[in-house]
Amino acid sequence: MAERGRFITLEGGEGAGKSTQIRLLAEALRADGRQVVTTREPGGSPGAEAIRNLLVNGDVGRWLPVSEALLLSAARYDHVQRTILPALEQGQWVLCDRFADSTSAYQGDGHGLDKALLAQLRGIAVGETQPDLTLILDIDPAIGLARAAARNGGEDRYEQMKLDFHRRLRAGYLAIAAAEPERCAIIDAAQGIDAIQAAIRQTVRDRLGGLR
Repeated sequence: MAERGRFITLEGGEGAGKSTQIRLLAEALRADGRQVVTTREPGGSPGAEAIRNLLVNGDVGRWLPVSEALLLSAARYDHVQRTILPALEQGQWVLCDRFADSTSAYQGDGHGLDKALLAQLRGIAVGETQPDLTLILDIDPAIGLARAAARNGGEDRYEQMKLDFHRRLRAGYLAIAAAEPERCAIIDAAQGIDAIQAAIRQTVRDRLGGLR
């Protein structure tokens, strides 16, 4: 039976550079001899990707906050069962662009949903599947939103939300990191791409081993 893989999640606000950093980290881990799966939320399985389209496109007010949380939880359950758990059981390292912390920050701190409700939904969606390491890419929301706007890649429903919303979710992420320092590490995402990646690799090396 293969040794269980490792589960790393990258979190942060809009424009923090998570997608680029996941790609670079995956390259480094593969060069170190690891089998790596990269995935994302919402999404990561065919059903979850269909739900993603409902969430990241359209008008800002398209969904009520509870409706959003339910959709995200449905997508997450499918993602965990069909993609994340099978990969971990095969000994692969899973790198995920967002996971359950995003719902706590976006729907909880951003939209003001009850954290007890979100904790219940998280329990249903993920069960005992928790990240071994969560890297929180922290950046001033105004800078992150400007980066995201320059990217112009579509899927901009959350980017259209007011700056105060993004400030609240940043505070939510920092609170998560403070509450769970053994799992979480804050990475300064205002640095250049190479400096961010160096900090990420050092954190992975320190916390999980590997990466010569």
